[in-house]
Amino acid sequence: MAAVNSSKHSRSKSQLNAISKWNIMQYKLYLICTFLLLFVSLCFSDDDHEMEEFLKREFSLSKPYQGVGSLGSSHWELMGDAMVTTDQVRLTPDMQSRQGAVWSRIPCHLKDWEMQVHFKVHGQGKKNLNGDGLAIWYTKERMQKGPVFGNMDNFTGLGVFVDTYPNEEKHIEAQKKRYTPRTQRIFPFVIAMVGNGTISYDHERDGRPTELGGCNAMVRNQKHDTFLFIRYIRRRLTVMIDIDGQHEWRDCLDIPGVRLPLGYYFGASAITGDLSDNHDIISLKLYQLTVLRSKKEEKEEEQDIITIPSVDNMELLRLGQNEEGMSGLAIFFTVLFSMLGCIFLIVIGMVVYSHWNESRRKRFY
Repeated sequence: MAAVNSSKHSRSKSQLNAISKWNIMQYKLYLICTFLLLFVSLCFSDDDHEMEEFLKREFSLSKPYQGVGSLGSSHWELMGDAMVTTDQVRLTPDMQSRQGAVWSRIPCHLKDWEMQVHFKVHGQGKKNLNGDGLAIWYTKERMQKGPVFGNMDNFTGLGVFVDTYPNEEKHIEAQKKRYTPRTQRIFPFVIAMVGNGTISYDHERDGRPTELGGCNAMVRNQKHDTFLFIRYIRRRLTVMIDIDGQHEWRDCLDIPGVRLPLGYYFGASAITGDLSDNHDIISLKLYQLTVLRSKKEEKEEEQDIITIPSVDNMELLRLGQNEEGMSGLAIFFTVLFSMLGCIFLIVIGMVVYSHWNESRRKRFY
């Protein structure tokens, strides 16, 4: 009887030990998962918790457009076929061979800024029978007519283009050639370009040789509002779009190492050719971003004064575009998740092996 009770007591103790070990293992797994989630959240977090934004009205354009006109006291100036209505600043009407622009009179000396553009592209033409698109500018020059969406070629500064007509695709079709699935684009397409005064925009190739990156954006003849978001912070250029009526920003491009001088002008322009569209700006809202910088960062920026626009590692960027490979951001996240996966598997393996080895040793006692 005593032997039976001893056997039951032994089994009960063994079961309690097994349950206790399982609870410890679950606790360890919980700690590991918590650590990994914290690590990922830190990797994905940006400087928003260190950043404040302030609307700069002198660089903004919105209804009722009182600061637009030819008077010297106005902050914005119209050019070409652009006109002001009660609902928008119309850069071009839906008519052939028109171009227009609106430019800020005041140079911007903000280090970090964010531009939110509320715009509309619409017209009577069917798909791919419309054109040509609009552009948002931050450039040294202003009020200069030209072929690049209504602005001059060989500009100095930043241009973000909403291109609505596939020139290169039509040119290839005329030669009875075809795009490969990897190189064909769906238009409208948004791209960004940085010029230093000597770089020409390749109109026939829709700016591909000089683009920093881009994304397709079905912005034409939408019943809901369409927005473009341009952020420049710590020499990093980010462009996002909100075109689906969901009030959610979608990534378009994110490029580090973009160097833009201070004191350039903001503007918006558009152009039509044989094909046309209404290109409307409903609002341009510029926000000053105040970002906490270390003393080291401030000293480096003071010593490295930017006088000519440029992009770090532009040759590598173009090489990646020519190879039609993954973007730098995609490669970064691929490597990041691969490393996290390896770390997770190694830690789990170590915990399981430790548990197995401990159980194995106890079987000899």
